[in-house]
Order: sequence, then structure tokens, then C-alpha cells
Amino acid sequence: MQGIKQGITETSGLLGFYQNVRGKTEKLCEPLNIEDYIPQPIVDVSPPKWNIAHTTWFFEEMVLKQFSEGYREFDSNFGFLFNSYYNSIGERTKRDNRGDLSRPTVEQVFEYRKYVDEKMEAFLKTALPASVKELVVLGLNHEQQHQELFVTDLKYTLSCNPLFPAYHPDFILAEIGEVEPSEMIDIEGGIFEIGFAGEGFHFDNELGRHRVFLEDFSISPNIVSNGEFLEFIEDGGYADHRLWHSEGWDWVNENKVAHPLYWNHQNGEWNQFTLGGLRKLNENNAVCHISYYEAAAFAEWKGMRLPTEFEWEAASEMFEWGLRWEWTNSAYLPYPKFKKPEGAVGEYNGKFMINQMVLRGASVATPDGHSRKTYRNFFHPPLRWQFTGIRLAR
Repeated sequence: MQGIKQGITETSGLLGFYQNVRGKTEKLCEPLNIEDYIPQPIVDVSPPKWNIAHTTWFFEEMVLKQFSEGYREFDSNFGFLFNSYYNSIGERTKRDNRGDLSRPTVEQVFEYRKYVDEKMEAFLKTALPASVKELVVLGLNHEQQHQELFVTDLKYTLSCNPLFPAYHPDFILAEIGEVEPSEMIDIEGGIFEIGFAGEGFHFDNELGRHRVFLEDFSISPNIVSNGEFLEFIEDGGYADHRLWHSEGWDWVNENKVAHPLYWNHQNGEWNQFTLGGLRKLNENNAVCHISYYEAAAFAEWKGMRLPTEFEWEAASEMFEWGLRWEWTNSAYLPYPKFKKPEGAVGEYNGKFMINQMVLRGASVATPDGHSRKTYRNFFHPPLRWQFTGIRLAR
């Protein structure tokens, strides 16, 4: 699955794009029961109710309150409840308290969505300056990010239930995508242009297109499979300190990590929790839910390494991508000439450029049209609740 250019031309204009994205979020809610909307087992995952309210808050706070004359907010308390990390906007609910919000009710949150959608649809039918249209497109791409988070957050929450309930029996994302071993692709070194260029949507962290010099390198055309990672486990990979970064080794021992997230060994065989419930592990599927620490240790065990984000982008036309977010060996840092936008939008990416690693590509949970080869995802090294995987280089 190659990246697809994202833009409002995919639908019947900006209004159509808005309705399409907002409708997709509500479609994701259809398999849920009322009890599914609230739990938050760890700080990193947000409840479905909070995700659908926060994406609505973005349009109310960033668009309607700023540019729609005479707009009356739905509830003055919602700004505090559903702000995520925008310090310039004001105080907010602590991240690990999002699951404590039994009120407002799920019904009230959907009333909030409906109210804001009606106001937004009327607003989008008026003549708008280009800058406001761009902000709406940013909000829709933000919602698409939360659609992926909706799925991955919910999967983690359901996995905490000892009955391993299914989100939907046909929704088994982790089992999609078989990979086969193949020869490495050799890439001749030289100067490469890195970063976004041309038309279409992009995030600010993709800007600052610049040249980098790369030495000759080789990269795998396929990502690592469950079967390959199982060999690492059976060879004692989680018990060999020589393979791990110091922080990774501490993480393994402190958390007693011995296999990827959602793997389960019962009755002599490996199973894997999926959004379709607990299923027998398919060794031909792409390995999933891997931390950076695990990815780097596996690469060390194979006598290889992870590609840098620049190598990945330079070689991306040579292989298929899109099954898993792929860890790179690059710290998340600003490109040359990167500038944070003014106001709250400037808090979107720049302030997170510390202590995180870059992932490239997309995953089976990424909404259609929300991927491109210059997209820079980023997470802290121990995190693995997203659909993350491994591509090797040398």
C-alpha cells in the first residue's frame, strides 16, 4: 500500500471532505456498547468518548469560536474537559483522568458533535479565506489521526478484559498483511532531497525540505514477520543483554517483557489478541505492536540495524509500505528552517521534538488518504500500543 496524496479534491469540496471524515468516526462507534466508551486503563490510551469529544472540540475551539460570527459554544465546561495539550488555550483535564469522566454522558457528547457539525456545515457553505480552509483541513487530518488512535486505544482497553472480547469479528487488523522473506535492496549513496514538496496537505514537521548525504546502504523490501520474531524469542533474545540498549534492557527487566504486546502463550501455542478477539498466531503476518527497544534489539540479533528516516524516505519508492508504522533509527528533531506556526496550532508538533523516535509509513489502522512518504510519526521508545513494526537495513 503506497502513500496517497491527501487533499480536499478527494471529495466534493471541503464540505464533502468534512462530512466524510466526521461520518467515518461515528462509523467506528457503531460496534460499541455504552460501557465501552469510558474505560481508560493506562495514561497512553484515551476512552472513545474522549476521542470523539476532543475532535469535536478542535472545530469548536479553533474554527467556530474564532471565525464564525455570533457562534455560541455548546457548553462552556467542554473546553476544559476536552482540550488535549494546548497550553495557549487554557487549563485542561489531566491526561490520566480522561476515563474518570462519567459526565457528560455519551448521549451528551453525541449531542455536542451534532451541534458542532450543524454549525460547521453552515459555516463551510459561506465564503472563507484560504487560511481558514487550511485550518479546517488540518482539523480533519487531526481527526483522522484520532480515528487511528480510537482503534488502537480501544484495542488496548479490550485486551485488559480476561474474556478477550472482540470489537467486531470481521475487524482483525493485526492479522492482515502477510510478508515473505526476500533479498535486500541495494541503494547507491549520494545526495537526496528529504521533506515535503508540491501540492496537497502536509504537517509542519514535514517542512524544511533539505538535502542529505547518504552512504551506500541496503534495505529490506519487506517488514519482519511474526515467524521471524518468534525465532528471536526462542533464541533467548529477551534474555540477552548484549542485544539491548541500556534503557531498553532496564525496560525489559522492570516490566518483565518477554514477547510483543498482545501475544499470549497457552497450551503450548502462541495466540494473539486482535480486534476480532483472541486468534492463533499467524507466523506469516507482519509482526505488530513492537517498541523501539524491541525493534532495535531484533535488528542487533539479525546483525543489521533499523534504517534512518532519511534512508527510509529515499528508498520508499522501491518497496511496499503501509502495513505497520515502521521504527527508524532517527530521533524526532526539526528539519532545517522548520518554524512553528503562531498560536495554538504551533503546539501541534514542535514542542514534542524531544526524547522520541521517528516512525515512517502507515498502518492497517491508518485512514485511507492519510499517508505519504514524507509523513513523520513519532513515539517514545517504550510505547507499542500502536500498529508498529520493523524494517531492517544494513
